[in-house]
Amino acid sequence: MDYSAKLDEALNKLHEEGRYRTFIDIERKNGQFPHATWRKPDGSEAPITVWCGNDYLGMGQHPAVLAAMHEAIEATGAGSGGTRNISGTTVYHKRLEAELADLHGKEAALVFTSAYIANDATLSTLPKLFPGLIIYSDALNHASMIEGVRRNGGAKRIFRHNDLAHLRELLEADDPDAPKLIAFESVYSMDGDFGPIKEICDLADEFGALTYIDEVHAVGMYGPRGAGVAEQECLMHRIDIINGTLAKAYGVMGGYIAASYKMCDAIRSYAPGFIFTTSLPPAIAAGAAASVAHLKRDQDLRKKHQEQAAKLKLRLKGLGLPIIDHGSHIVPVMVGNPVHTKALSDMLLENHGIYVQPINFPTVPRGTERLRFTPSPVHGPEEMDKLIKAMDELWSHCALNRAELAG
Repeated sequence: MDYSAKLDEALNKLHEEGRYRTFIDIERKNGQFPHATWRKPDGSEAPITVWCGNDYLGMGQHPAVLAAMHEAIEATGAGSGGTRNISGTTVYHKRLEAELADLHGKEAALVFTSAYIANDATLSTLPKLFPGLIIYSDALNHASMIEGVRRNGGAKRIFRHNDLAHLRELLEADDPDAPKLIAFESVYSMDGDFGPIKEICDLADEFGALTYIDEVHAVGMYGPRGAGVAEQECLMHRIDIINGTLAKAYGVMGGYIAASYKMCDAIRSYAPGFIFTTSLPPAIAAGAAASVAHLKRDQDLRKKHQEQAAKLKLRLKGLGLPIIDHGSHIVPVMVGNPVHTKALSDMLLENHGIYVQPINFPTVPRGTERLRFTPSPVHGPEEMDKLIKAMDELWSHCALNRAELAG
């Protein structure tokens, strides 16, 4: 076997399909979000504006978050020193889990090193706790949920995206006495549409199923205290397990689940992805706890975020660009071709100092390639004007169709 040739073959395939991913070396500027410095491969630098970041509210530069992290570093040093079971549980981890349990109105929460790991570890462990468990998973669930369901060794059913009739059909076809769990998301990150939470909870009640919701793209941004769409719709009490992230609206790092004491205790005790992983550094946990606590109170920041998203969508629609608008904060502009998508991304960066990463297969289906913008409260009128002007020019330059509203 010529291993080197096989690697060349795999990488060349990505290049030929226009799907090769390039990492942009950027340095964000504390106090100046969304501005950053792009460090080019030739060693030169250029100022850019980040339009695809997941720090949705700019909390990564919030004084309360930074102060908490500095305090924790001074008090405890850099790392946690071990796994949660072996010397890696600190007052900062316990404080964060208490904040998260309170946020979601649950008895307990369990913090992981990322929301990906939280999803994967939890969903792959549940069949150990409920032998014979059947998991019903939305077709557009995040890769971390798909991986967790795939690895658990149990039965799985994939229902068409947000298709309640198909979900009912699958539930009706299975043994009524078998343990069941329905796994879905509140906000789907590529199209920005919402999951039908109430209707799924109604089906779960009817068929005796547990409910598992991924609120990664909603926590901090929806609901009176930022607990997500389930809070906004007064449905948190009907969800058995809530998954969230600390790396998007909260501006730090990590993921978690919130559930009953027994559920969190069982996952803590059985999930290898939790047991054998070094815990988050105390400073990260401290910063995340401060961010969660702050956003429980800061409704104005959430309101401004939604206003910015609505404004950007309105202006893009005014240009006749094909965007998807389901009413969330996510703004996808549909291109439909991987080569054109990358070309637009490259020209925005190189000619206009605007950074938005192309979204290609396998993140989205072939033929639905897009640019995905994430406007935030720290994007001002000047930044938005510059983006709109650049998109107008480049759309014409690439001779792309101006279409009616998609989705």
